[in-house]
Amino acid sequence: MPRKLRVGIVFGGRSGEHEVSLRSAASVLAAIDKKRYDVVPIGITKTGHWLLADDAQHMLAGGTTVTATSLAKGRPAHQSALVPTAHPGGTLHVPASAAKEQAEALGVDVLFPVLHGTFGEDGTIQGLFELAGKAYVGSGVLGSAAGMDKDVMKRLFSAAGLPIVEHVTLLRGAWQKGPRKAIAEIEANLRYPLFVKPANLGSSVGISKVHDRSELAPAIVLAASYDRKIIIEQGVGGRGAKNKPAEHARELEVAVLGNDDPKASVVGEIIPAKEFYDYEAKYESDASIPVIPAKLSKAQAKEVREMAVAAFHACDCSGLARVDFLLEPESRSGKPGRLYLNEINTMPGFTSISMYPKLWEASGLKYSDLIDRLIELALERRAEREDTQYSR
Repeated sequence: MPRKLRVGIVFGGRSGEHEVSLRSAASVLAAIDKKRYDVVPIGITKTGHWLLADDAQHMLAGGTTVTATSLAKGRPAHQSALVPTAHPGGTLHVPASAAKEQAEALGVDVLFPVLHGTFGEDGTIQGLFELAGKAYVGSGVLGSAAGMDKDVMKRLFSAAGLPIVEHVTLLRGAWQKGPRKAIAEIEANLRYPLFVKPANLGSSVGISKVHDRSELAPAIVLAASYDRKIIIEQGVGGRGAKNKPAEHARELEVAVLGNDDPKASVVGEIIPAKEFYDYEAKYESDASIPVIPAKLSKAQAKEVREMAVAAFHACDCSGLARVDFLLEPESRSGKPGRLYLNEINTMPGFTSISMYPKLWEASGLKYSDLIDRLIELALERRAEREDTQYSR
């Protein structure tokens, strides 16, 4: 009987999306085929401590975590592998020279990083996996980093000829040095309402909708607390009829799956419970309504799906991604609104209510089969890397 693949599910992390990661990991662990895989839970606490076995399961269940001191007390090799050593600053450190040996001791064939946001989706942990020489689910270092940084992402979309919303990128240092100058630049280039976002974060953490100047500075301060780069985007929507509020843009989403020849799912739509699809509307309310498939013409759906694949290629992604769009409301004359590419998410949520698995389910791929396919793609990409020569 062939040996089962050993799959390490990595979750938690130091980002503001830690709790979302726990929910995603719980769903993956419940759905993965235990007859086909030996599953190893690997938790990372908010302070950067790595936990395995019972400690990881305890964290996943919402329990308190062990300390760095207890981690360093010499667990058996199968429990301590890939666990970094304690660093005096409170976070943990993985020597690059030891990464491969640690991963081999753990004995995983594939790592599945169900991590969202900073230090999990931005290329940092992908670099560790590359050093360890392990197959892993999702995009590589470049694709992960490009897909996480909204400023770089938009530059790549623009270079590929994909339509994006008008925006301004602001550095935290520039804001702190001259807030009045920054506001003047924003108002000279964009019109209200605006969306203010940290460049490197997801799940709508730190995002604000700004209706006028009085709301702009607090929104920038909030976004700047999460990242050194802030993205200010012009809102997309209709003007509205007389004595009626402006119509909101439609929020469309497409799931992409594959490596060099990716495929797009059916198009879905989110009707937010709030003014926009913020963190609470995504994860703390059941009032937001997913519509799958979205009510679009065949031509519109085709355009959205083709654009999703183009965005995937533009950021050099692999494995999986969810691509989000904004569609202007129809004009009063019935003319279709313009379509804008909003962003790409290289490790979308895998919770029971997340759009990525729902979109593939609607496209004919069950949750457990989706996990199988992602693991296959990780192994495929690892095999391809082995064909690459790194020295003379």
